[in-house]
Amino acid sequence: MNLTNKLYVVTGAAADSDIGLAICKKLDECGAKLILVGRREAALIDTKRQLTQQHHQIAPFDLSHLEDIPSWVKSLINQYGAIDGLVHSASYQGYSPLRTISPKQISQYFDVNFSAAVMLTAAFSKAKHFNSGASFVFIGSAAGQRGLKARTLYAASKAALSSMVQSAALELASKKIRVNCVAPAVVSGAKAELQFSTLGEQQSQLLIDAHPLGLSSPQDVANSVYFLLSGLSANTTGITLAVDGGFLAG
Repeated sequence: MNLTNKLYVVTGAAADSDIGLAICKKLDECGAKLILVGRREAALIDTKRQLTQQHHQIAPFDLSHLEDIPSWVKSLINQYGAIDGLVHSASYQGYSPLRTISPKQISQYFDVNFSAAVMLTAAFSKAKHFNSGASFVFIGSAAGQRGLKARTLYAASKAALSSMVQSAALELASKKIRVNCVAPAVVSGAKAELQFSTLGEQQSQLLIDAHPLGLSSPQDVANSVYFLLSGLSANTTGITLAVDGGFLAG
């Protein structure tokens, strides 16, 4: 399905984000116009260079500055017009063993993974900020559906995100805004390799074996995001779509 002349905001769009870059490339291939969001301008410029269309925009912003999100969104709308969709791919990741958890860590995980998602949803769903039939898609995680050792904060923040999606879908249905979540497990790429180096060979193999169909690729996640943004999912809202190679089935 063609997305020509559709405008989407993509957070976590830095070139060194495996999932964010794959999403940007997929939407670019479909003709969409993108507003690329991330903390580092140089990484956004790198992403833009890898896209085929020339009409994309760069909007550097730190989403942990929650109080600034409403005014920042308003400035985007004033500059580029109402959006057809949002993809919140920005994420704070890592391990958080209970013995080392601090209040600062809790804020780091929840500010970007959950609170920013809520603030973006509230801001972009205001009158004249979205076009009819808009779709908001959030990148969650299988960790939010199933407990994982030493990942309490990441898992909890992603579980909260899935719950928010359900409530927001009900509240925004009257505005014809669809709200959904994509939940991958381990996704192949640089971050997975870093995770494996942390776990060691034996634990890494056990984690890989927990995916019956193998690890998902960034492109697998991007294809699911495309589906939820497009008219192919016109009557789908409030779901968390697992793209996990069967991880949650085990």
